Amino acid sequence: MQFTYNMLDREAEKTLLPLAKDSGIAVIINRPFQRGGLFDQFEKHPLPVWAKEIDSANWAQFFLKFIISHPAVTSAIPATSQIEHLRQNIAAGYGRLPDEPMRKKMIAYIKGL
Repeated sequence: MQFTYNMLDREAEKTLLPLAKDSGIAVIINRPFQRGGLFDQFEKHPLPVWAKEIDSANWAQFFLKFIISHPAVTSAIPATSQIEHLRQNIAAGYGRLPDEPMRKKMIAYIKGL
């Protein structure tokens, strides 16, 4: 399956992601940054200090680590034409990923901004 899922578009958590996980269906996440909308909304805010606990050095890594840490997600396909953004996106696949309590903490932080 391929569909949109990100820190603000979380409707897929209700049915699509559990269905995919239970059925063993691969999941590709598109528009993980809302076509840049997440950056427009949040880049003026600092990353939380605790983002280093999941090896996130920037918003791209923070957003992507949230997505790829979901147990049903196979991959995410962020679109970019800029090499620096590509580097940031690739780096999200390295280091620690958030566990469920950290994912909840990430959502709470975003909701509080």
